[in-house]
Amino acid sequence: MDCDAIIVGAGLAGLVAANELVQAGRKVAVVDQENAANLGGQAYWSFGGLFLVDSPEQRRLGVRDSFDLAWSDWRGSAGWDRLDGALAEDEWAARWGRAYVEFAAGEKRDWLRRHGIRLTPMVGWAERGDGRAEGHGNSVPRFHVAWGTGTGVSGPFAARALEAQAQGRLTFHFRSRVDQLIVEAGRVTGVSGVRLAPSEAPRGAASSREVVGDFTLRAPSVLIATGGIGGNHDKVRRFWPKRLGRPPRTMVTGVPAYVDGRGLDIAEAAGARLVNRDRMWHYVEGLRNWNPIWPGHGIRILPGPSSLWLDALGRRLPFPALPGYDTLSTLRYLRTTPDLAEHDHSWFILTQSIIEKEFALSGSEQNGDITSGDWLRVLKTRLGKGASPEVEAFKAKGADFVVAQELETLVAGMNALTPTPLLKTEAVRRVVEARDAQIANPFAKDLQIQGVHNARRYLGDRLARVARPHRLLDPAAGPLIGVKLSVLTRKSLGGVQTDLDSRVLRGDGSVLEGLYAAGEAAGFGGGGAHGYNALEGTFLGGCLFTGRAAGRAMAERAG
Repeated sequence: MDCDAIIVGAGLAGLVAANELVQAGRKVAVVDQENAANLGGQAYWSFGGLFLVDSPEQRRLGVRDSFDLAWSDWRGSAGWDRLDGALAEDEWAARWGRAYVEFAAGEKRDWLRRHGIRLTPMVGWAERGDGRAEGHGNSVPRFHVAWGTGTGVSGPFAARALEAQAQGRLTFHFRSRVDQLIVEAGRVTGVSGVRLAPSEAPRGAASSREVVGDFTLRAPSVLIATGGIGGNHDKVRRFWPKRLGRPPRTMVTGVPAYVDGRGLDIAEAAGARLVNRDRMWHYVEGLRNWNPIWPGHGIRILPGPSSLWLDALGRRLPFPALPGYDTLSTLRYLRTTPDLAEHDHSWFILTQSIIEKEFALSGSEQNGDITSGDWLRVLKTRLGKGASPEVEAFKAKGADFVVAQELETLVAGMNALTPTPLLKTEAVRRVVEARDAQIANPFAKDLQIQGVHNARRYLGDRLARVARPHRLLDPAAGPLIGVKLSVLTRKSLGGVQTDLDSRVLRGDGSVLEGLYAAGEAAGFGGGGAHGYNALEGTFLGGCLFTGRAAGRAMAERAG
């Protein structure tokens, strides 16, 4: 044996598992097809959102939360419906879901602090839900943001791995592409693949696939931590579920190209059971990045609740297809409505006042203030006048933004961004004026305006996230802004089925000895811990939780 454990994938889940193994005195090999610049994987690029329950940060902002409320929200969002039979796809997924909520309501915050992760005082209210108490959505704000954004979550584990490397307890095998799991007598005993030519490509950029050699590594246990399929649009379309209608012809990509699903195929070829592959999490507020790093690079808007959302034909989207409420309901509406399915875009109409208060862009590089960890800079950006520099750059340089003083000019500019003019100025005006009429007093029958008033009752939203209600056609709030939105690929919610020790299961439900899976490759636990819907702030946390479980189980096996 070359080491005690092999980890395939140098992203967050893999690094967390490696840390557990090293702390237990085990010798670890970490294998990744990219270069060392990509240490930390997708997590590095994230906004750093973490789902926590009944935290001090919540309580300071007047939020009352509990495990019972969070578990009710999680179950209502997950909607697990594959629980029958001896080999139910959701059997282990539901167990992982409950275990994760218990972690988030229990030791998670202290565990994060012990591992060098600190939280900002901000708690966001993501996925506000479908309007049903027992349905999808967060009843209260739970989206905690790490200092340093995604770099503040992945960085401490990357540093620990590099320290272990210096001490001779961990070996990195970068530019090593695993092509096969070695299976002997029904047990996974190693990996084999090819060495790729050295690459100086910057983090996230596409790299060469030139083969310069091959390799084999052996160990008593192997962890698959290779992520999902979001960088491979062909696979996204292959597993796109009928319930979400027709997949878009064009999408923007929210993850680097190396998130290609190869690890899932390799695990399946070795005998692993893959489940719930039709469950996926793609956003409908995607932008083309004016300064791309990877092919088709898209950025997601994390919207506040005030922007007016129109379909490609200029009609207002119905509840719960509102900004920040129900991601997959919105995606389903846009892809299944008969006269919309041929169009791959929708629109936000908003004002300068709204963009300054409510627009955040997902990603560590799009939130320089929080990524820097400079508290004074954060105060100036988030509470001061104007939008963040990154948002203003997109408004000025992004191909999907139109800015105008008058509605007629705005609509003309929006029509210029599509092959065929689809918007009628008078029809758009009617929608805008009907919305604006609901702003006259603090009462409204409009569900979106009701939601804005409700959001501003929460101190965190009122201070830094939700604009004061105003008419879109109020010149004092202008100029008007139109934003063309695309579907942005992101996460796989299904994957390799695992038990609570992250051991991979076969098609007959038995354990595939020697093989483990964590992170997105495991559907963030059990092949589908989120079910059909995520509550946000749960992807990084899922990598942390499953990576921890896998590392501990593998360390025990190697003992």
